[in-house]
Amino acid sequence: MGNITVAVLGALGYSGGIGKKGTSTDITLYDLKKGEDTVTFIEPTRYPERLAPLFYACSLASKALIVVDELDAQFGEQLVMLQCCGIQSGYFVLRNYISKEKIEPLIKGTCLENFDFLPDDPNQLREKLLVQAAEQKSSENQTGTVPVDHAFNVKGVGVVVLGIVISGAVRKHATLNVLPGAKTTQIRSIQKHDDEFDVASLGDRVGLALKNINAEDLDRGVVLTNDPVVKTSNKLQVQALLIKYWPTPIKEGMVMHIGHWAQFLTAKVEVVSDAGDFRKPSLTLSLDKSLAYRPGDTAVLMYLEGAKLRVTGTVLLA
Repeated sequence: MGNITVAVLGALGYSGGIGKKGTSTDITLYDLKKGEDTVTFIEPTRYPERLAPLFYACSLASKALIVVDELDAQFGEQLVMLQCCGIQSGYFVLRNYISKEKIEPLIKGTCLENFDFLPDDPNQLREKLLVQAAEQKSSENQTGTVPVDHAFNVKGVGVVVLGIVISGAVRKHATLNVLPGAKTTQIRSIQKHDDEFDVASLGDRVGLALKNINAEDLDRGVVLTNDPVVKTSNKLQVQALLIKYWPTPIKEGMVMHIGHWAQFLTAKVEVVSDAGDFRKPSLTLSLDKSLAYRPGDTAVLMYLEGAKLRVTGTVLLA
């Protein structure tokens, strides 16, 4: 059984023609299932008025589907977010007589230039994505990591979290660290698209029933992991790379946001050193709470006070 997660951008509700609607908050999830193969779609419901839902959709996905009705600032911001989140494959669906030739110059030199162009045909999309889901391989890792995107109490079951396995694998009865913090929890059971399993692997969309933890301790962004490499810190020394469209240098005292997995945290810039190139600054960031990450990961840097563009660039986490 394989699962892929797809960020669907540009036309809210488009996923409803491909999959079945599920959980809906500031992001809305849709499910598609055929046999043991599944696809999860994430739409940023509260975007563009809020940037965080766009980040969540792109950060948690391995592919993207961009429905293009207009070439505007919102479309540009979506492209930049996908680039900063490192989405390497996906599809453009062009509507309103927008041609492929108008899109290609905008994505040249980015990871999006590998995206395919498909007709506006939900049936074709559905079959293509299910084939790709079937190609996913199960992980044999003994450790895994799941960022939480929703948590709630279920009568007769207890605390349940929803999330995506972003590395390794998680197993029934495994004990996981609840980061940031010092709490732990145990997996009571694992569901994938309403079926029970003993193991969930990289890319799987899961519902985990947990023991020894309260739903109030599991806000979005909390990371469940037994991977010893994952660390936490509320003070970061990072190397940043600003996008080519970002107009001005980062300055000390700026209040920015850093996004990683399902975490979206306030980050105050304490120190800036750019050695003459303002697009490649070294930054010291003070966060409002600790960030969980693996050394060597890339996070997205954002500035919510930006006018037409709020995605600033990326930072390398040490």
